[in-house]
Amino acid sequence: MEQWWRPERFARRRERLEQRARMQAAVRAFFAARAFAEVDTPALQVSPGLEPHLKAFATDLHDPRDGHARRRYLHTSPEFAMKKLLAAGLPRIWQLAHVFRDSERSAIHHPEFSMLEWYRTGASWRDLIPDCVGLLRACQAATGTEFLTWQGRRADARQAWQEISVAEAFRRHCGIDILATAPDPLAPDVGLLSFEARRIGIEPHPGDDWETLYFRIFLDRIEPLLGIGVPTVLYDFPASLAALSRRSPADLRLAERFELYVCGLELANAFGELTDAAEQRVRFVADQAKKQALYGEIYPIDEDFLAALEAGLPLSAGIALGFDRLVMLCTGADDIEDVLWVPVG
Repeated sequence: MEQWWRPERFARRRERLEQRARMQAAVRAFFAARAFAEVDTPALQVSPGLEPHLKAFATDLHDPRDGHARRRYLHTSPEFAMKKLLAAGLPRIWQLAHVFRDSERSAIHHPEFSMLEWYRTGASWRDLIPDCVGLLRACQAATGTEFLTWQGRRADARQAWQEISVAEAFRRHCGIDILATAPDPLAPDVGLLSFEARRIGIEPHPGDDWETLYFRIFLDRIEPLLGIGVPTVLYDFPASLAALSRRSPADLRLAERFELYVCGLELANAFGELTDAAEQRVRFVADQAKKQALYGEIYPIDEDFLAALEAGLPLSAGIALGFDRLVMLCTGADDIEDVLWVPVG
């Protein structure tokens, strides 16, 4: 491993790290001005998150009170713990947390990274968009950069942002009616999407399900075009990609979810939060089954989280933003390790 701590090597990153510190101060001031409480939740959790493709770090917690060893995981997001705080009665909360994901390392991924999450009760997902606008503008101002940049692309958060639905993005960039490939919104038809993929020159792989093929098309034909010039909010996801979001009461084919893109880079993922404990359990069990089929393992369900939903999680909206990626955009870095104080060895 490179000895990053040698002064001549560290000097190459120092200016960006000083800009990172200014951004962190700007983030703290941004949320304080809006009456958000800064919270701090533990990284050790019963469940690290149930998203099938995420791999977590596991350890055993030895409790001297009863002598038992209990399996615990480093969280992949502080989401479960923060929603419990919403159920406890906090109306607006935020956290800049270290989160952990195994088998992830690239120019934009790191096994330990910083996630900025915030939640509002009594709010919809649309209420989070002005938060994003204000936050990115504050960070852009804190670093004094004229443009957010990544891989030769640039965007200016100070200008009016673009908003586009998933259906419109597929129509505009691929000529695909993505919702028509899901006549049953919760069981989309991989055969219909395979036909459309071949038509535009993307060959399905053996064993592809609808979601896998959706993302292959999206990553190849759509994502690189999002957030060029100005940040882009991609909203109204197909219902099968709801994750922890509610289905839209206005259109059950859709989920109350948006993602934020800048310079072709995914920056944030937001939900109108699902508050139905029974539906959440069904989704968790389905995620466990998919993970078992794909990787031969499952992570446990956090029953305490479902109990908090059952007790009454209020109408809420929440968002997770990759803070290291935002630092990259504000400082012109193309590799995440250029904006980390100390990379994982």
